[in-house]
Amino acid sequence: MDHSRLLDLLNLKFPGHIQVLIQADGKNIPSIEIPREQIKPVLDYLKSDPQIAMSFLTDLCGVHYPDQAGKELGVVYHLHSFVHNLRLRIKAFGPIDDPQFPSVTDLYAAANWMERETYDFFGIQFQGHPDLRRILNVDEMDYFPLRKEYPLEDRTRKDKDDRYFGRQGHEGVDFDKRIDRQ
Repeated sequence: MDHSRLLDLLNLKFPGHIQVLIQADGKNIPSIEIPREQIKPVLDYLKSDPQIAMSFLTDLCGVHYPDQAGKELGVVYHLHSFVHNLRLRIKAFGPIDDPQFPSVTDLYAAANWMERETYDFFGIQFQGHPDLRRILNVDEMDYFPLRKEYPLEDRTRKDKDDRYFGRQGHEGVDFDKRIDRQ
């Protein structure tokens, strides 16, 4: 089993749902994007199919791309097959106004705390999670700190500006209006 065979099997099982973002070239982990509705079926297939045997969830984390309309929030899964020594990165995205993703805690027990952390920092709600609540931040927090909704620099200083970090500057922005949160 190699990465090209793995991607072929995925395309056969889920035709039209697998978008290859990065091909494996010996240095890179292959990366694919799938619709969020396909997360459970794809991960279940990767884990339970004996040809693939991706039984280890290395990591699960959230991402926020505010400039991608309709795909602002995402979840990234890193899987590993010890049997074949293969790794795979899977990305799924959804709109920020509907941050619902299926929980994979029934497939990978390690996902429990990873999903809680992702919820805590990005506000992604994992449907079916057994105990989805904050894990690192205080319960009273009414925002999600890793979303790119707030300025990186002090708005009172003219020499500090978000443009230095690849984001729009803060000149003329009214920071007293808070972005509507879930």
